[in-house]
Amino acid sequence: MTTPTWIDAWTPQQGAERVRARFAEVFDGEPDGVWSAPGRVNLIGEHTDYNGGLALPIALPHRTFVALRSRPDSLVRLVSGQESGAREVDLRTVAPGTVEGWPAYVAGVAWALQQAGHAVTGFDAVVDSCVPYGSGLSSSAALESAFAVALDAVHGLGLAGTADGPDDAGRSVLAQVCVRAENEIAGAPTGGMDQAASLRALAGHALLLDCLDGSVRQEPFDLTAHGLALLVVDTKAEHSHATGEYGVRRASCEAAAVRLGVGTLREITPEALDDALARLTDGSAEGDVQVRRVRHVVTEIARVEQFVTELEAGHPEGVGALMDASHASLRDDYEVTCRELDLTVETARSAGALGARMTGGGFGGSAIALVRAEAVKPVAQAVAQAFADAGLRAPAFLVATAAAPAC
Repeated sequence: MTTPTWIDAWTPQQGAERVRARFAEVFDGEPDGVWSAPGRVNLIGEHTDYNGGLALPIALPHRTFVALRSRPDSLVRLVSGQESGAREVDLRTVAPGTVEGWPAYVAGVAWALQQAGHAVTGFDAVVDSCVPYGSGLSSSAALESAFAVALDAVHGLGLAGTADGPDDAGRSVLAQVCVRAENEIAGAPTGGMDQAASLRALAGHALLLDCLDGSVRQEPFDLTAHGLALLVVDTKAEHSHATGEYGVRRASCEAAAVRLGVGTLREITPEALDDALARLTDGSAEGDVQVRRVRHVVTEIARVEQFVTELEAGHPEGVGALMDASHASLRDDYEVTCRELDLTVETARSAGALGARMTGGGFGGSAIALVRAEAVKPVAQAVAQAFADAGLRAPAFLVATAAAPAC
């Protein structure tokens, strides 16, 4: 029998000690401080963010930690707990296409702050993370957000908030800075849901994000009180937002919106969906693709609204069917699942999950399953065994709770 592997979150103290110790070892002396930001799980609302739709993520207890010390010049020196050696970037040379690999997400944040008119200088930094890389749990947004609050603090920008609490308006600005860094410097055409979750979600709450205007509403989210749990399965099927297929999906949606004469697909209501699909149906292969993409986006936005209605009515067990429908739509209409994601979802349901779906951008990454608390281990065991029987790389598991934002 295959034994499931569990991904533990570091405590804030553990994470801070790791980066502080490495900083002293590499750069001599102490950093100006330590900051951290969480990964995220999206409960529902996939590929809706860049379509002006709704999403409902939570912040994870798994975080990326940064020890940072500002410099008076433009040099950025970076060390990661996930690789050997150091990387250097001169902020004076940062522009789209000039920085490769993970430092693009870091230098991109500093660049975007400068572009917004803030006098950000270079820095030395050590970064380490327990957000699993390539898992679809937004390790990139955690990295960006951790550096965003660090640079905000060392330069006294005042956007992240004070000791009395976070400033959501300022954090909305930081989230947009991170989006610009990811889109323009890292070259990943993502929407803004990941960064909003890492910077703006509150502990014990899901973040209802309106991607049309950037507004948020905090929805209480405590599955434990209802005897439930959210099991997250990292399938180990790696994905990358910078790959072409993600951009192809976004471009198809944008082209469909142009054909329909709307600014974003958010403007297509469920009642108007059939008419919109008929207008896109022209006998061409691209027309058929646009029909499926639009159908997913419009129905997914409606599922987010229904999901919130169930939560607010105190019936979280009622969201299982919505999760199932979301996965089917992402599999059939948006075509972003893969063998590992589908196997996880099917196995979890067969083992007793109330509902399951892929989460994140897809093409690999993670899936989530709503389970009764006593079923967490049996469902994880069933999924681990299914992967072993299929000859697939062993997945890893964690239980998601709604955690605190970047700080």
